[in-house]
Amino acid sequence: MDSRRKQFNRALKWAGALFVGFVLVTHQVIINGPLIQLDAIVFNADRPKLTSLERLILLRIDNLGLRGVTATILLITAFFIARRFKSWRPLNLSILAVLALNLVVGLAKLGIGRTKPRLNVDLVYAGGLSYPSGHASNAILTWGVLAYILYRYSHPNAWHPYAMGFLAGIFTLGVCVVSAFRNTHWISDLVGGLFIGGALLVMVIAVDRFVPSEKQTR
Repeated sequence: MDSRRKQFNRALKWAGALFVGFVLVTHQVIINGPLIQLDAIVFNADRPKLTSLERLILLRIDNLGLRGVTATILLITAFFIARRFKSWRPLNLSILAVLALNLVVGLAKLGIGRTKPRLNVDLVYAGGLSYPSGHASNAILTWGVLAYILYRYSHPNAWHPYAMGFLAGIFTLGVCVVSAFRNTHWISDLVGGLFIGGALLVMVIAVDRFVPSEKQTR
């Protein structure tokens, strides 16, 4: 119990640090701080002309951050892992992650009300839903939870933790880079999304570690 308590407390510190990062970025967005100058630079940067195929590929990468896509993949995978290893914990963790994401990020979007780059104007409290980026927060949380339950609840030799973490990181980075390139989000939207999504990911893992399951393979 003491070991689990220490792990949980350590996770709380990491989650707290990530949340502080989110608060700092949010402050920059609200006061139109120096970070917002980077938003303008990236927004106004020249983009190369792309072929139809290249635009399609970028769109598919961007879709890796869509909740409808990733939540479906996560919940279906978690369901089959749960059935295979006779534990509903993977599915419960996945549902917790999806609900936490929609609640926390959704409320933040409504509260900040930042406009999207496509409107060619950057305003807060204007009824927009740009900040924090749902793409970024969803990517790091959903793919991170998926990597975790595959590692934690699948066959011990089937999934290497570093490989799973690497893939989750690549997917998240790809979503952020493409979103910035396509101007679907401001850079600060993406950074804020990574911070809040990372904080939620750490908390979901902390809950699982603090209340262990007999079906865990690690």
